[in-house]
Amino acid sequence: MQPGLVWGCARTDEGTVLIEECDDRKEAGFRWLHFNLADDRTPRWLERSTKLPRPIHDLMLARETHQQVIVEDGIVGLVLQDFERDFDAAETSQIGALHIVIAPGLMLTGRYHPIRSADIIRQRIAAGYDVRDGAAALNLAVGTMIDGLSQHVHGLAHGIQTAEDEFLNERMNPATRDLIAVRRRGARLHRLVSGMRATLVRLEKDPDLPGIFLPVAERHVQRLHALDTDVASTQAQLRQLRDELDLQAAQKTNQNLYFLSVISALLLPATLVTGFFGMNTGGLPFAHTQAGTFVAALAAITSSVATWLLLRRRP
Repeated sequence: MQPGLVWGCARTDEGTVLIEECDDRKEAGFRWLHFNLADDRTPRWLERSTKLPRPIHDLMLARETHQQVIVEDGIVGLVLQDFERDFDAAETSQIGALHIVIAPGLMLTGRYHPIRSADIIRQRIAAGYDVRDGAAALNLAVGTMIDGLSQHVHGLAHGIQTAEDEFLNERMNPATRDLIAVRRRGARLHRLVSGMRATLVRLEKDPDLPGIFLPVAERHVQRLHALDTDVASTQAQLRQLRDELDLQAAQKTNQNLYFLSVISALLLPATLVTGFFGMNTGGLPFAHTQAGTFVAALAAITSSVATWLLLRRRP
């Protein structure tokens, strides 16, 4: 494998085949090269072997991860966000960027950190996906990224639906910490999906965009619009679940406060009575009679019962 090149493919008469060298054309009509941009040899190869416009060249090597698009001299440059991949896990919560450049007969992609979608793209090409031109390559790249986002959104929606079912069936209330984590995942997905959609809308409306890419942009803008609607619906469902949990917690708090208030109201008269008879002063009634304690207890109980009857009579 040539330094800096993660994988590549070339379109031949037999179909799309994987290649291991940047300059391995195999009589190719179209090539796709995916680079590790963190490799110091990648910028040197780009400078030596491509003649990209300077804005496109800078976009390809930029370390910024915000999503953007540039079209210049018929060459398309994109930066789209996706979830990163780790060696110990298929994906992480970290968001990285896939840099895309499409020139006549050539598509370049690159990343500074491993991207989940790049591995899936390679697997689909190895399985027989025909990358016949730049439009097909862009369709595969963006479509794979949207498929991954769709899986995240559906997983998020399923998790919220499961938590809501358990809450409604009174089996278990979701933990606040779990709901906060779900809310953060939803917000991250919303920013990612809406940002990708806005980027493709700008690509679609760019007057310099070659016509071959317009159907691809339109198709995926529609997919992202539907996916963004799903994210918004999931966020609304989460807010409704949190409102129901807050209402339930408020009701339990009010019930506990009411119970404590009733107990306090019942004990207060009795406390006053026992406090009165407990004063260490002369002349206390019943202080020198055998029934003094019984009379004091009866007075305390009577005052509590009277208070209870008064509370019950109140609307």
